[in-house]
Amino acid sequence: MLAALSGCATIINDSTQKINISTSTGEKVDVNVDGIPFQAPGIATVQRKKGDKLITTKDTRCAQSTILPSSVDPVFFINVLSGGVLGSTTDYVSEKMWRYEENVVVSCQR
Repeated sequence: MLAALSGCATIINDSTQKINISTSTGEKVDVNVDGIPFQAPGIATVQRKKGDKLITTKDTRCAQSTILPSSVDPVFFINVLSGGVLGSTTDYVSEKMWRYEENVVVSCQR
């Protein structure tokens, strides 16, 4: 019964997602993702949520902010198409229905 109430994205997706953050020059840059310090290039783990993420840096050679837009994970639509009104609501509430691009590039100059 519990599985019938769960949404597809809630079952398949973790509450976090790994994002590959690189720089256009390939050089190392200190950035913040959701306010958490991180060094790019590398892989950051972010919480799935509705709404864009903001990647910021104080490095003057790079764009001060880069937007990582959120979108609905296609897994969510499997639930909608299969008639899962309850499941799709679960996906929405858990915020596991959201995803981000797997690769993001912070624009920098040499």
